[in-house]
Amino acid sequence: MSPAAPGAVAASVALVVNGRAVSLAVPRDAPLLTVLRNDLQLNAPKYGCGLGECGACTVFVDGVEARACVIPLGGVEGRSITTLEGLAAGGALHPVQQAFIEAQAAQCGYCLNGMIMSTVALLKRCPHPTEQQARSALAHNLCRCGAHLEILQAVQRAAELMGKA
Repeated sequence: MSPAAPGAVAASVALVVNGRAVSLAVPRDAPLLTVLRNDLQLNAPKYGCGLGECGACTVFVDGVEARACVIPLGGVEGRSITTLEGLAAGGALHPVQQAFIEAQAAQCGYCLNGMIMSTVALLKRCPHPTEQQARSALAHNLCRCGAHLEILQAVQRAAELMGKA
């Protein structure tokens, strides 16, 4: 039997997205980002560079920060994906989401998905980061609006909020 042509739809791909089991009959080589946005209508992860460099498409795969634009759907079969939409729980915003709102840490909002997801990952590793640790953790997320000061304030506020929880 010859291999399927690129883009060919094979058997369904099963995974868990934001705590919900889904099965998708789409090409296994389709970028995860495309599937999240087009098939599951999850629009927080954005298409930025398509090379995994700008951070706009950041998601968690089994709890680990990953760039959805460069991951084929077949590569996450059976795994758990969390998008920005999946951070809130029980009708309450995640503390990082709340902190970004309080700090008014967005202008155009295009980088916001990656900044928030990277901040969540940072605070899992380092609950009380220094400014330099925050800068380092967010260095691979492109923001063209210049909201960096507010974003750094949001990281510190999120650490405070998470310390109270």
